[in-house]
Amino acid sequence: MAGTNIELIRSLYDAFARRDEEFIAAALDPEVEFHQTEQLPWGGHYKGFPEGVHAFFTKLRSHVDSRPEVERCWEAGDAVVVVGRTRGQVRASGKPFDVPIVVIWKIRNGKIISFEPFIDTPAMLEALAA
Repeated sequence: MAGTNIELIRSLYDAFARRDEEFIAAALDPEVEFHQTEQLPWGGHYKGFPEGVHAFFTKLRSHVDSRPEVERCWEAGDAVVVVGRTRGQVRASGKPFDVPIVVIWKIRNGKIISFEPFIDTPAMLEALAA
């Protein structure tokens, strides 16, 4: 497992890209919480690993094929703030999207306890509607 909180989060993004479920499982606290605006079809509050995390990604992937990209990140106490983009395609239409995103990750004892993304919701909804 990575040393600093920033290294942990960067490694997690790499693991998501590789679909490295073993690394992801080791990085997440069993009580991890995911919060996404309910304006999006996959939005809501998801709790627990593996159940909540799998429910979130199943719902997300049923609507979009996306690849988050880290542009910058900062450590702030027990949190890491990531600024980046999510790029991909809407599954129903094939329409590409490229949307800015900010994510707040909270970490305790070397494990991720919270994931809260702030996406450009109007831009994402526009892509989904096409």
